[in-house]
Amino acid sequence: MSTIVSNTVSATERGLIRLYSIEMPAEETPAFIDQPLEDDAVWPVMDALGARYLDSDFIEVFDVASLEEIGFKGYLILGNGVAEEDVAPYAELLDQVTGTVLMVVSSAFGGFEQELSPKRPLRHIATFKEASAPVQFEQLPRESAKGVVGDTPMKKKPSDAAMSGRIATLALLVMFLLVALMIWVAR
Repeated sequence: MSTIVSNTVSATERGLIRLYSIEMPAEETPAFIDQPLEDDAVWPVMDALGARYLDSDFIEVFDVASLEEIGFKGYLILGNGVAEEDVAPYAELLDQVTGTVLMVVSSAFGGFEQELSPKRPLRHIATFKEASAPVQFEQLPRESAKGVVGDTPMKKKPSDAAMSGRIATLALLVMFLLVALMIWVAR
């Protein structure tokens, strides 16, 4: 597990999941989360995050109680691809979380570098990185690179059928031009 600077969003950031507790009455949450229809209106959740850009398609709001089957930790591991060993140090903290949670993934910031400054009613819980398959570089086989430039085959001559088709096309073009010329002269 590497150290994650949770308030700094780089332009190339990928795979981070930021979790915030929303500390307000449940009946006020929709007004806080819903993006206003007017372009110049303040979006409360974006303002509380201190974000300059936020895409609502990449944020999720849920009540932790609704995760009773798998639990909050299970949802992060199974539902969002966070490695179990990354969640383990936060197990006690995650077990204590109740109420409504805001989950913001890296894509929500649209590739814009920004510094977040979360304020009430948001309280940062933790930031996790999605698990990814390890990248391995293996030497490529070299046999395909061998060969001699002179080994290229000679270009095939067109078949008799292809030549006949070309001659027929040319004859049709000449006949079309002659007919067009006769019509033009006859006018």
